[in-house]
Amino acid sequence: MDFTNPLVYGVPVFIAFILFELTYSKTHGDDHLYHWKDLAASGFMGVGSALLGPLFKVIFAIVLFESVYELCNPIVDGVRRNFLGYESFGYAWYIWILCQLADDFTYYWFHRANHEIRVLWAAHIVHHSSDNYNLGTAVRNGWFTILYKPLFYMWMTAIGFPPEMVVVCLGIEALWQFQLHSVYVPKMGFIEKIFNTHTMHQVHHAQNVEYLDKNHGGFLNIFDKMFGTWKELDDDVDVKYGVIHSPDSYNPVVILTHEFKDIWNDIKKSKKLSHKLMYIFGPPGWSHDGSTLTVKQQQKLHQDQKQQHPELVYSRPN
Repeated sequence: MDFTNPLVYGVPVFIAFILFELTYSKTHGDDHLYHWKDLAASGFMGVGSALLGPLFKVIFAIVLFESVYELCNPIVDGVRRNFLGYESFGYAWYIWILCQLADDFTYYWFHRANHEIRVLWAAHIVHHSSDNYNLGTAVRNGWFTILYKPLFYMWMTAIGFPPEMVVVCLGIEALWQFQLHSVYVPKMGFIEKIFNTHTMHQVHHAQNVEYLDKNHGGFLNIFDKMFGTWKELDDDVDVKYGVIHSPDSYNPVVILTHEFKDIWNDIKKSKKLSHKLMYIFGPPGWSHDGSTLTVKQQQKLHQDQKQQHPELVYSRPN
């Protein structure tokens, strides 16, 4: 059965909503929301992803998903059966729901890995590198994530979800993630208990120390709550968006590669192989000499400071 990826229709919608939010912000006194050079850089990243995406999706997603599906779900006596012994999944409505839930579970761990493994963070930091939070930032996607993202999802085709179903669910996930990048949608009551919302994603894009590495979910927040990474937006906290080690550049090449360059410079700091591997595969901020701190170390320091001096308000340590 053939399906069309929802992102085929999503691209013109993305452009229309960005233009609408841009116009609204400029005519309602929110000139700070969009900066032209920053928007141009985000747009370039988005166009690059749109051009490279179909090519690499064919190579790394479609071929990979189809190969894994055929290998793990061979046709036996005219029936496609999973290697675990049951009949492979069809296209019933409840299978679609299960597939979307499996997609969201996978997206959580894919997204969390991008924040907790430095070489993956080097690819993902592109999306967080803007100091602005708007729908333009939503399309600022790193190009290198395309290469490894399908590896996180191939288990879904291995257990029997049809490849085209997985691709459609990935597209739905991307559509939901796009629209979260807006400050104009307030907290939404009961919806906040189930879904990953705009204010929760603001937390995710903040560089405030208490907000770091929070709210990795796709369209649900259940996995963040289950695995201890959920954080509600505090209306009393002045949110600062972006990353502490910003590329400080609108040059797309710099935006794409600056963290990889930093990894290389850190690798050269120590002669020990174990240190070099940690600079690549350890958490961002790890250092063999304590010169930089991981997120957990920063948050512990921040919490200790609050307990010792509750009368003070602390910003993210540099």
